[in-house]
Amino acid sequence: MRHRHAGKLLGRSYEHRKALYRNLMIALLQHRKITTTIAKAKAVQPEMEKLISIAREDTPHARRMVLSKLASKEAMRLAFTFLPQDYAGRNGGYTRLTKLGPRQGDGAEMALLELV
Repeated sequence: MRHRHAGKLLGRSYEHRKALYRNLMIALLQHRKITTTIAKAKAVQPEMEKLISIAREDTPHARRMVLSKLASKEAMRLAFTFLPQDYAGRNGGYTRLTKLGPRQGDGAEMALLELV
C-alpha cells in the first residue's frame, strides 16, 4: 500500500521521472501550453506552480533554485524574463488544465496544460 506517499510514480524510475518533469516544464515555459496525458499533466502541474512562485521574486537564490529544477540556463532566463511581471499580482493558480478527450492511437486521456 502507498499510504502517505506523495506524488505520482508514472511507471518510471526516479531519474526518468525527474527528467520527464524537467522536459515538460521547459516545454511549458517555451510554448506557454503543452498537450500531454492527464496523468503527466496532473503530476507536473504542482511542480510548475512551485517553480513560478519561486521565480516571481528575482533574486540570485531564486535563480539558483529554478536552475536546479530546470537544468537549462536558457529556460531559466526565459522564466525570469516574463514570469515575474506576468504573475506579480496573482497569488497562485498560474496554470490551467483542460481535458481534451482520448488520443487517437491508444485511447489515452489527453489534456492541455497552459500558463494562465
